Amino acid sequence: MRARYSQCAVATFLILIWAVGGCGSAKPLLISDGSLDAIRLPAPRTTGGKPLMEALGDRQSSRDFSPASLSEQVLSDLLWAAFGINRPDSGKRTAPSALNWQETDIYVFTHQGAYLYDASENALLPIAAGDHRSATGSALQPYVKKAPVNLVYVVDSARSGIVGRVMSTEDRDMFSDAAVGFISQNVYLYCASEGLSTVVRGMVDRESLTTLLSLRPEQRIILAQSVGYPAE
Repeated sequence: MRARYSQCAVATFLILIWAVGGCGSAKPLLISDGSLDAIRLPAPRTTGGKPLMEALGDRQSSRDFSPASLSEQVLSDLLWAAFGINRPDSGKRTAPSALNWQETDIYVFTHQGAYLYDASENALLPIAAGDHRSATGSALQPYVKKAPVNLVYVVDSARSGIVGRVMSTEDRDMFSDAAVGFISQNVYLYCASEGLSTVVRGMVDRESLTTLLSLRPEQRIILAQSVGYPAE
């Protein structure tokens, strides 16, 4: 059975319940809806990896993927590299955005379901149970069904400044599109550093994904990106 949630309903999954042990300590748990659990990711590893120039030298697109799943640790590291919080005091991120709008959301598709990445909680919030990876591509991209993770980048213009006398709609959209490009490149560099395959894609079933993710009119699907281990 597939569960769908609006952006407002997603907030429900941020509610914390406290399980109190015999010693009086409390452990935060994320609530599940019964069909798809929220996932509290492990803390990202923010050191190590290849030197930048080596990662740039190895950066490439690949459409050949192993079906092997990524561990929660690798997924945490990947998402932090993409658009995680690297300055906790200010909440600023690993990729820039105009006027610090932070208007890009990353939806994560696995064989289990579709999730929304919450950088502040380092968690995946459940959106739709079931395997919807094929909806992140087109009939010309059969590999999206095999890649263990497909990322979908969605821009929310409700978070992106004043349009009118201060800024045109075209300029706002250009800034947001550029922000998604920075995030995608961060993913490329992380994958190059860790020996993963990835490819960014513009051909996306936007109509189906808009319905599946219950997106508002202010939200635009910009790009998708497949990530996984190289095919053997």
